[in-house]
Amino acid sequence: MIRRLASRRDERQPIAQTNRRQPLRPWQIRERCFNVGRRGLDPVEIRTFLHQVADELTVAQTALRAVQEKNARIKNALRSWQSTQSANRRYR
Repeated sequence: MIRRLASRRDERQPIAQTNRRQPLRPWQIRERCFNVGRRGLDPVEIRTFLHQVADELTVAQTALRAVQEKNARIKNALRSWQSTQSANRRYR
């Protein structure tokens, strides 16, 4: 377990060096450490990280909404097709 945590610590990079194209992993959010300065945590570093998390959450929610809309369209098309098929069979 110590080796696993040590390897994860090596993977951490300051926010300025991370590539914004790569999605954050849950463990990166849970284990994120911020530098402690003379007056406490660096607010700029925290704000940058929060903006990154918020951006990725926006992307995920947008994708979820698109999938839900597509799902609703497919369900409606299937219901319509099923209704048409059942109506055609009744009159035969």
